Amino acid sequence: MGNLTPELAALRDETRDLAKSYGLDFYEVIFELVDYDELNMVASYGGFPTRYPHWRFGMEYEHLSKSYTYGLSKIYELVINNDPCYAYLMRSNSITEQKLVMAHVYGHCDFFKNNAWFSHTSRKMMDVLANHGARIRRYMDRYGQEPVEDFIDLVHSLDNLIDPYSPYIDRGPDSGEPPRRRKKQDDDRHEVRKIPAKDYMDRYINPPEFMRQQKERIVREEQQAQRFPARPARDVLKFLLDHAPLQTWQQDVLALLREEAYYFAPQGMTKIMNEGWAVFWHSMLMTRHLLEASEVVQYCDTHSGTLATRPGQLNPYKIGVELFRHIEERWNHGRFGPEYQACDDPEVRRTWNRPTNEGRAKVFEVRRIYNDITFLDEFVTAEFAEEQKMFVYGVDPSTGRYVILDRDYRKVKQQLLAALTNFGQPIIKVVDGNHANRGELYLVHEWVGGDLQLEQAQMTLQNLFALWQRPVHIETIEDGRGVLLSYDGKESTSKEVTASHPAVGRVGMASKGSA
Repeated sequence: MGNLTPELAALRDETRDLAKSYGLDFYEVIFELVDYDELNMVASYGGFPTRYPHWRFGMEYEHLSKSYTYGLSKIYELVINNDPCYAYLMRSNSITEQKLVMAHVYGHCDFFKNNAWFSHTSRKMMDVLANHGARIRRYMDRYGQEPVEDFIDLVHSLDNLIDPYSPYIDRGPDSGEPPRRRKKQDDDRHEVRKIPAKDYMDRYINPPEFMRQQKERIVREEQQAQRFPARPARDVLKFLLDHAPLQTWQQDVLALLREEAYYFAPQGMTKIMNEGWAVFWHSMLMTRHLLEASEVVQYCDTHSGTLATRPGQLNPYKIGVELFRHIEERWNHGRFGPEYQACDDPEVRRTWNRPTNEGRAKVFEVRRIYNDITFLDEFVTAEFAEEQKMFVYGVDPSTGRYVILDRDYRKVKQQLLAALTNFGQPIIKVVDGNHANRGELYLVHEWVGGDLQLEQAQMTLQNLFALWQRPVHIETIEDGRGVLLSYDGKESTSKEVTASHPAVGRVGMASKGSA
């Protein structure tokens, strides 16, 4: 398997057997030994060297190459969610670093195979992306490189407009087709059934006001069913794929890139957990089994560099591994359950020790069913926030300097969750594909506290127009006011609105800065 030297092959076998002895479960892992420029090339393609040609990959390669040349960054490992898993080792790494990387890789591979959020991803994505690359190359040969690449640029600018939870949730019937005229006899559906009663009792048994409200409800439901789409559609790419006036090759390219977006989505949804799990296991395997005495200092230097946190930034490796260790310690000492949760004495909680030794089983359970949002929401406690010295900071208006605003772990958690929700990007939904009965596309920004970057929003509208070929609109909130951004193919406009599209109710109820 791969092109490893005999020494590295022996280390791989030892590390694999140790990982399995701890209960890790993974697909076969194929390690490839590559030079730094080859690793940069593979990394620039997202780990899939047979992907379609695009200038973005070349730009990423230049960035990685210069960063490595100037000593600004170094890729220690690259592992692909596939069956078998592929992992790349840099040839110039020391033996200590290769041990660390192999142990880290086996942690990732276990996570890929067993975490529920990866259950819907293709396990043959290496072959799938190679096929995608071949098809897009054929389109470039047939229609020209520039038109195909320009279309790929458009899709790349919109590839975050998917519904990352759709593989796990039944959203009900599809968004449907454009509304059709109903038959006249369907008007009978608007009639409200009365409870049989004598004439003099009818107004008491079937109150007129109640009957009127029920009829209005039925009419509203009928109108909702006639909307296109019938309910707000979060997967904008799918809506465009189904209804935008695209050529056949454009539909195929859009479908391919949408499939790739869904493949990579779980990695964004579990970045903290995935990296924390890999660090959790590489540190355990290295410190308990793989390290030689002469390698301790180098290992500590490399490991500490991985966990280093710069001010104002969230290191997923650091917070992930610390939270897994915190969970294991809590469950080993019985710090869970109703009795522990009901205890409000900080000192008693700090010294609580009712050994259960359930910690290892608990972290495996967490690895299996959680994603980053649920992971942090459930397990970031007041004790954990205090241990990790977590706090909310901001600018003091009187001095213009950054200061600590609050140490309340609930506010810390709130900011973490806000940054992670939808990968920190706005949630956009299609609410009308035939706005004003003119075939215009109407979208709504689901405002949860963060305003859109208006310049980028206008550019996104222009790209949407290129696909939809009709005017496009997006409703959002800016400075507490409802705003409608539009693009009609010639100019971008912005106007204040007081009520949103009827499909989503009112917008602008929450003022800027509210929770």
